[in-house]
Amino acid sequence: MSAENTNRAVFGLHGVTGMLIATVLLLSILVGLTVWGISVQQKSASNFYDPAPILDINNLKKNSTENANFAFQDAK
Repeated sequence: MSAENTNRAVFGLHGVTGMLIATVLLLSILVGLTVWGISVQQKSASNFYDPAPILDINNLKKNSTENANFAFQDAK
C-alpha cells in the first residue's frame, strides 16, 4: 500500500508561488547586475586609462619596483 498525497496545494511554496518567488528573485538579480555593470561602464568612460606614463618600453627592467613609474598608474 502506498500513502496517498493529500497535500496538493497549487499555490503552495512548491507550486505557483514558489515559481513566482524564484522568477522574481532571478529577475531582480539580473536587473541589479545590469545596473551595476552600466554604472561601472559609465565611470570607466569618464576615467579612462592614460598611456602617457609609458615613455620608452626599453627603460623597463625585468623585476624592478621602478616599473611602477612607467605604466599601470591609476587614472586621475
